[in-house]
Amino acid sequence: MVHDPLSQLDALVVALSGFVIVFLMLAVLWGIILVISRLVSGVEHHHVPTMAAPAPAPVPMRAAAPVAAPPQVVLEGIDDTQAACVMAIVSHETGIPLDQLVFKSIKAV
Repeated sequence: MVHDPLSQLDALVVALSGFVIVFLMLAVLWGIILVISRLVSGVEHHHVPTMAAPAPAPVPMRAAAPVAAPPQVVLEGIDDTQAACVMAIVSHETGIPLDQLVFKSIKAV
């Protein structure tokens, strides 16, 4: 069975319908991703425990004690800016305030 080749109008209709189908499917996928991301973010915000931080205990007044100078950090192969970045990252990742951490040395590897 021999078919006649498509006319230019038929080829144009087939091409346009293909483009329309592709863009409709992209729009549907975009909608599905949007809905799933909103559901996931809603679940994350819903299950985050909210606990009030305990009030710090009052510090009793006492005689002024000499304040010890913070220990010096030995830097090996890095400059002050890089050391400050490393300290900030460690503080952020561990959740420990920077004033409670003690760094003895920082060495580039």
